[in-house]
Amino acid sequence: MSAFPGDWNKIIAGLPGAHLLQTREWGEVKAQTGWEALPQVWRDERGQAQAAALVLRRRVRLGGFAAKLSILYAPRGPLLDWSNEALRKRVLDDLQALARKSGAIFLKIDPEVALGTGIPGSAEEHANPLGAALQAELARRGWGYARDQIQFRNTVVLDLSGDEESWLARMKQKARYNLRLAQRKGVSVRQGTPQDFAWIYRMYAETSLRDGFVIRPEAYYRQVWQTFYERGMCMSLLAEVEGEVVAGVMVFVFGGRAWYIYGMSRDLHREKMPNYLLQWEAMRWARQAGALVYDLWGAPEQFDESDAMWGVFRFKEGLGGTVLRTLGAWDYPSRPLVFLLYNNILPRVLDVLRRRGKERTRQEVSA
Repeated sequence: MSAFPGDWNKIIAGLPGAHLLQTREWGEVKAQTGWEALPQVWRDERGQAQAAALVLRRRVRLGGFAAKLSILYAPRGPLLDWSNEALRKRVLDDLQALARKSGAIFLKIDPEVALGTGIPGSAEEHANPLGAALQAELARRGWGYARDQIQFRNTVVLDLSGDEESWLARMKQKARYNLRLAQRKGVSVRQGTPQDFAWIYRMYAETSLRDGFVIRPEAYYRQVWQTFYERGMCMSLLAEVEGEVVAGVMVFVFGGRAWYIYGMSRDLHREKMPNYLLQWEAMRWARQAGALVYDLWGAPEQFDESDAMWGVFRFKEGLGGTVLRTLGAWDYPSRPLVFLLYNNILPRVLDVLRRRGKERTRQEVSA
């Protein structure tokens, strides 16, 4: 990954919104699946980095097009002080120029700019005017809200400041009860090792089939886990009952933040509430690793019981989390006609890939 400046992670760690998906390591992982890293840095007159973006490029085939086509994506980027109007204009101008110059069909960005916090309509709701202003500016520039949202638009974040007693105080009563229940019922949590990865993946595959989501092949997750684990940026935690693994989480850390991205469980001993103790130990590990914020990675698009994520959201909220609502992914169609064709074809392609993915996972689990 020679395209990266030698101090890339240091550069982005010092910028607002520093994110795991903008790291050198994430670029290395995505390079194994056909993406090319195009890191961008914006500096002031003194040479100090003011903004950065890990832009990923992927070649695509579209219908009968003989020409080489590509798409660009800056996951959770770009990173900058979005309230700085001059800098914001400079970065967006340059990204749009990059998309046009490279001949990309479109450029997708999904910076973690808040529209607000709290559940809409609740007493805890607070709007962020900057988020709404950025939405309007992107629309004026010809960007559109993306049909294909790669990351979760909304999430739940935990405050890891203060001591553990303050964490408990922020939890809802039922969550505290379930945490103590897990401790009383003999649930224990240990750190995983690379030797556990095969078992972790199998448990993750079982979870995906039970809960109805699609996952990638084992080699992909092994690449993710090992890349970050070897550099101290990731830890697996496994919950056990009487020496038998019943649940697990994979937690990542970077730039003073932690992310719970992968979770897996079996049907065994669910009544002992192992997931509460798992998250508690994940919070403790994240704090020891220097994180002051723990992102529980995902919340409903619609905050009502009809949303498929409602159940897991209630679990996350019970841990004392705050809802963070962001502006989501936006696309800049640098080749509008081709982009229209791409958007019409993509849903059909994704449906086929999802069906294949589910069948592959079933075969792996039954093997």
